[in-house]
Amino acid sequence: MNAPHPAAQLRQQLYRDMEPLHLTPLWEVLHALVPRQPASPCVPALWRYEEVRPFLMRAGDAITAEEAVRRVLILENPALRGQSAVTQSLYAGLQLILPGEVAPSHRHTQSALRFIVEGAGAYTAVDGERTTMHPGDFIITPSWTWHDHGHEGNDPVVWLDGLDIPMVRFLDAGFAENDTRRSQVVTRAEGTSLARWGHNMAPVRHEKPFGATSPIFSYPYERSRQALEQLERDAAVDEWDGVKLRYVNPQTGGSPMPTMATFMQKLPAGFAGKPWRQTDGALYSVVEGSGEVTIESAAGAWRFAFGPRDHFVVPSWHTARLSSQPGCVLFSFSDRPVHQALGLHHEERLS
Repeated sequence: MNAPHPAAQLRQQLYRDMEPLHLTPLWEVLHALVPRQPASPCVPALWRYEEVRPFLMRAGDAITAEEAVRRVLILENPALRGQSAVTQSLYAGLQLILPGEVAPSHRHTQSALRFIVEGAGAYTAVDGERTTMHPGDFIITPSWTWHDHGHEGNDPVVWLDGLDIPMVRFLDAGFAENDTRRSQVVTRAEGTSLARWGHNMAPVRHEKPFGATSPIFSYPYERSRQALEQLERDAAVDEWDGVKLRYVNPQTGGSPMPTMATFMQKLPAGFAGKPWRQTDGALYSVVEGSGEVTIESAAGAWRFAFGPRDHFVVPSWHTARLSSQPGCVLFSFSDRPVHQALGLHHEERLS
């Protein structure tokens, strides 16, 4: 048996001797710290709504919205169990509110989006203005704004919550505060923010009401879908995305929130998209129709058939391809604004 190489012995003794000082050699971990390309620990996953919904309804029997503060089932990435994260930087969950309930007012530094999945008649209130929820609507809760939810309709309402919780946690920058009121006082008529900012116009004298976040906090699905239908009819269909639009902050032209970008796209009937990959991981919510997504990485390949109200995640730098025979509409959100702000965003459209 050969004796250990002297250099190897020296290294191991060096590691043992310096360990009490909390020192570690870079050369042992350099390739993992600075990889040749992104190597996300996240894996693709699909949450079928028909399988998830019964558990949401059981949660409605088990705990009230007020007791829970927010009655949500978290969509956890299978490779990140216990971390309350759908990707390394994003949180996603499905929230249920029942008729007559109120999810009490609070605020936090984390930015949040709501995408309405099922039902109508519920509302969310942000800094004194309410907006009524309808399926397909995209609603923002800006950072550090008071917000509560209520339901004055007749049937359960479910929406997708998307937050930058993992990012804020990574930066150790999270704050939260509970309101002394169960529901905040409404001080502005519903639709005020949309009237001021949602018609390619703006008040003559104004300040940014939500800082770096869009002053529009409710983007109705009716308008989004109308735009997609017109573009599908009158413009060229993109070979990778179908017809895809991004939501914007009308003050800046950038993303509605500083940490999250949101998108709506329509895949025409018979669409067979080309593959692409990007550094921003994204969660998709199926609004209408059905289709299929194939996702590949060095770790393997996944093929998911999706239908209305299903959700799926495409992690960073995984090659994805979308297709749909009957046609479909997809909402998605990602951490793209952070990648762009740091000069890190990269995308490849493959043939």
